[in-house]
Amino acid sequence: MQFVNRRQAIWIFLAFAFAYFFSALIRAVTATLSPTLTQEFELGARDLGLLAGGYFLGFAAMQLPLGRWLDRHGPRTVILGFMAVAVAGCAMFALSTGFTALLLARVLCGVGLAAGLMAPMTGYRRWFTPATQMRANSWMLMTGSMGMVASTLPVQWLLPVHGWRPLFWGLAVLLLLAMVMIAWKTPRWQATTAPAVAAAVGRPVRYADLLRHPYFLRLTPLGFFNYGSLLAVQTLWAVPWMMQVGGYSAAQAATGLFAINLCMLTVFWLWGLLLPRLTRRGVPVEQLIAWGVPPSLALLALLVLAGPALGAHAAWLLALFCLCSSVLSLAQPAVGLAFASELAGRALSAYNLVIFGGVFVVQWGIGLLIDALRALDWAMAQAYQGAFGVLLVCNLLSYVWFLWLRGPRPGKTS
Repeated sequence: MQFVNRRQAIWIFLAFAFAYFFSALIRAVTATLSPTLTQEFELGARDLGLLAGGYFLGFAAMQLPLGRWLDRHGPRTVILGFMAVAVAGCAMFALSTGFTALLLARVLCGVGLAAGLMAPMTGYRRWFTPATQMRANSWMLMTGSMGMVASTLPVQWLLPVHGWRPLFWGLAVLLLLAMVMIAWKTPRWQATTAPAVAAAVGRPVRYADLLRHPYFLRLTPLGFFNYGSLLAVQTLWAVPWMMQVGGYSAAQAATGLFAINLCMLTVFWLWGLLLPRLTRRGVPVEQLIAWGVPPSLALLALLVLAGPALGAHAAWLLALFCLCSSVLSLAQPAVGLAFASELAGRALSAYNLVIFGGVFVVQWGIGLLIDALRALDWAMAQAYQGAFGVLLVCNLLSYVWFLWLRGPRPGKTS
């Protein structure tokens, strides 16, 4: 396998990171816009959850074909084609006058940005050394957190001046600029044919080989529920929780979300620094996950039990929950490294489907549960506590599955 030199690696990372910054901003911006969109389009909790989850629905729907295309055509070609769809999605969102158009635009954005992280991670698997891959993957997530930070207070400040529609026109232009950078700075791909891949890994190239492997199965519930919960909270439900349960104003909730995303930015930067050292010392990712998940479960339980009693402290507890849950992000690059590089696109995209399928289910599911409990005459704060309580049970069962289903990593050739 031919690795690129340090200067090339930096340019490749920067080009992909620039695109992923805006991908994460578009993914998370519905949290900040939720009060505005709720008022303008008269949305219920169920509608809001579906609107935010529409992005993840489009995103998840593309993961399996995306993996095959990445392995065959390479990150550069695939991400450029996908991002053109995202530009159209942003334009449609800016022009939308009803809920259906908004939802379709969000689905288009999800489709168009489906390769935002998978394309670079597939490229890194072939172009970077293993230690550099783990660092680059964590710093890509840090870049994503920067985008999420930008989706909070900066967006909140721009709304009274320009409104949310010009914001999406601006995002469309910036995505076009990111496409130019990727076309300029990323290498072309040397395609690997299906017979060659089969010979390299010693078995037919099928998603079923990945999906039913014990290592993949062990990490699947954690990706679906636990990591899905982190992203669902960070990209939507943190703001409604702060406002409906914690009593925050819209501006205070945006400030709280800014703090949450700033904390996540910092923790992913630290993971990028620590992971190469931990890898050299032989500390397995699975052990880090086993240590890191219990605190996140405890914090989610405290959030559910305390509810309105947290008051102004709700944002900090949500931030701590997200920080502790960040260890789950290590599972994704671990899956990519566990399989042969010829299967990296398929392995990473299959696990990404698990994660973002989980985000869609969790985001919409929380909204459905809140509306259902409200229909049973539960108070608003109690409905939120009940919905998050169901989420806690699912997360706990996923962790038990992870501890119970142990098995070796799959063999890989490179």
